[in-house]
Amino acid sequence: MKNEIKISAHGYDEMSEDNIFIKDIIEDVGNGVVIENYDKYPKGRCVLVLEKDRDLHPIHVVWGIPKGKSSPAVVVTAYRPDAKMWTDNFTRRRT
Repeated sequence: MKNEIKISAHGYDEMSEDNIFIKDIIEDVGNGVVIENYDKYPKGRCVLVLEKDRDLHPIHVVWGIPKGKSSPAVVVTAYRPDAKMWTDNFTRRRT
């Protein structure tokens, strides 16, 4: 494993907008819970992961691997989930 991580331009913008630090994302990735799979994403497989920041607030991070490659892991986007759109534990979308 190369431990290579890249942040997409969109991911960087979203992280900045929601005051999310890459350190928080990387440090909690091992505790993250995959809540959605995007097997057919055109640029490669992605997963939506529920993580927590240093203050234990929820963060949703979409991690991807470029199509046909084994690295780097790409932060496609990261944001603070809206409680109105997600269940109380932020693992399922409200219908």
